[in-house]
Amino acid sequence: MTMTTHEVMTTAPVIPVVTLNSVEEAVPLARALALGGLSVIEVTLRTEAGLPGIAAIARELPEVIVGAGTVLTPEQANECRDAGSQFLVSPGTTETLMAHFMSMDIGILPGAATSSEVMRLRECGFYRQKFFPAGAAGGASMLKSWSAPIADVAFCPTGGISLENAKTYLDLPNVLCVGGSWVTPSDAVKEGDWAQIERLARDAREALT
Repeated sequence: MTMTTHEVMTTAPVIPVVTLNSVEEAVPLARALALGGLSVIEVTLRTEAGLPGIAAIARELPEVIVGAGTVLTPEQANECRDAGSQFLVSPGTTETLMAHFMSMDIGILPGAATSSEVMRLRECGFYRQKFFPAGAAGGASMLKSWSAPIADVAFCPTGGISLENAKTYLDLPNVLCVGGSWVTPSDAVKEGDWAQIERLARDAREALT
């Protein structure tokens, strides 16, 4: 099923950002997040397990909307789409990557950190964007300052987001969801403590919905 970026962003208030240590972690981790109410998951390409992990989730968990994060090149974008990614996320957006994104029939969440980058993406038709790194780039106050002059662009802020500050972002009119790794702490993932991750996902869903 092809989903628009808007549909991806409005499915749940939090998109967990997942970095896999091994392919074997992919399915049980994604299942725990979905059971906790967070069925949209961004798997980063920061490790070699990322791409095959995406493929495993797409194959075994049709109820999960899996996307690829840390997409840096057109080649990676194609590989992730072919592996079963339903959306793609980039930390920033070069002209080359933007042109390729524009040719793809898949949800795209391109990264921006400045008003000029936001406006450039908007000119190319991207009205749904990732604000990254949110905390370092000005946080909720930066997004609030954009909400009037660039009112038709909505964001998924990622980077420095926690359960404690997520609502500050989500209360803004131009924020549809947040991205965060706090629901998948590295120690719990390494230990295979899927029950803890399910609890963290449920706490986030309940607190932020």
